[in-house]
Amino acid sequence: MKKLYTAVMTASGGRTGTVKSPDGKYDFALSMPKELRGDGGDGVNPELLFAAGYSACFHSAMKVVAAKQKIDIEHSSVTASVDIGMIRGGGFGLAVTLTVSLPGMETEAAQGLVEAAHQVCPYSNATRNNIEVTLVIA
Repeated sequence: MKKLYTAVMTASGGRTGTVKSPDGKYDFALSMPKELRGDGGDGVNPELLFAAGYSACFHSAMKVVAAKQKIDIEHSSVTASVDIGMIRGGGFGLAVTLTVSLPGMETEAAQGLVEAAHQVCPYSNATRNNIEVTLVIA
């Protein structure tokens, strides 16, 4: 891989600590959701951050594919739902559902665009064959 950019964040305190960038631009308090036996505080959690990153990245991949195909997706959006749960062997795993809204686009064309974006998106490439990713056309 030819490196184009490197993102760096440092976590301390685990799921109830903080996440900070070296330049001080980002400094997030972390909280555990009540569903994971946490206090449900105002902080973010790793799954929210992953959902934010994946949805934004996937939308950008869709824009790249759409531009090549000369398709206007100006009013589109991607919602990432990230589930965390127990897996065999006692560990934890993730599953993702990407719900894509492409207003006015026919279902077959939308499906083709989404499938092509799934091949381009770095998050999709990183998770492929590692976690379940479900693509849904809204």
